Amino acid sequence: MDRPYIICHMTTSLDGKVTGGFLFRDECNQATDIYYRRNRELKCDGFICGRITMEESFTQKWYPDLSCFEELLPESDYVPSELSGFYAVAFDTHGRLGWQSCKLADPDSDPGYDKAQIIEVLSEDVSGRYLGYLQSKKIPYIFAGKDKINVSLALTKLKTLFGIEKLLLEGGSILNGSFLQADAVDELSLVVAPVVADDNSKPLFTQSKITDFTLTGSEAEDGILRLTYKRK
Repeated sequence: MDRPYIICHMTTSLDGKVTGGFLFRDECNQATDIYYRRNRELKCDGFICGRITMEESFTQKWYPDLSCFEELLPESDYVPSELSGFYAVAFDTHGRLGWQSCKLADPDSDPGYDKAQIIEVLSEDVSGRYLGYLQSKKIPYIFAGKDKINVSLALTKLKTLFGIEKLLLEGGSILNGSFLQADAVDELSLVVAPVVADDNSKPLFTQSKITDFTLTGSEAEDGILRLTYKRK
């Protein structure tokens, strides 16, 4: 395979929603704990999230003043020589994420996230000064399209340039859907919370397509169902 193996790892409601207010109810605490524990047990080379998830979980919408950074052309990928072997891959099409460091700082110091080396996946429609800012922080970045991200190209580069073999996909429904459309979801790891979500919550995949999976594992723990499916 010329790309990393992708496991879409999510907490879902009984009706298949993955983002929404239901996640913050006390009834979901146990499911959330199992989800984070499972994240560590899967022992991947890193994880992938989109811009919105990264903002909400890690950057708190902080953004640098770009005026003091060198303006660079979006010509070539930037891969510093010193990199860790555990990665936080941000699909950030237009360069909207502000990082204080090249390593991710998890608020809870969770070993499944904390100190992961950040990689920015960008389109060429990005500010040259944002590229200068990333280089000043020694944050690697790759280009994967003119004005939107080509998932297949991004994944090929992640394997070729960084040697990444297996990644968790922990995005929202739009990012998850783009991976499904690109035939780049190899496995589903679902932790099912015992709650039905409301109409404002979002599904596992947006713009999904018919894709066949086989159930390869199921386990109940404290009333929480954990399911594993592999793509046929």
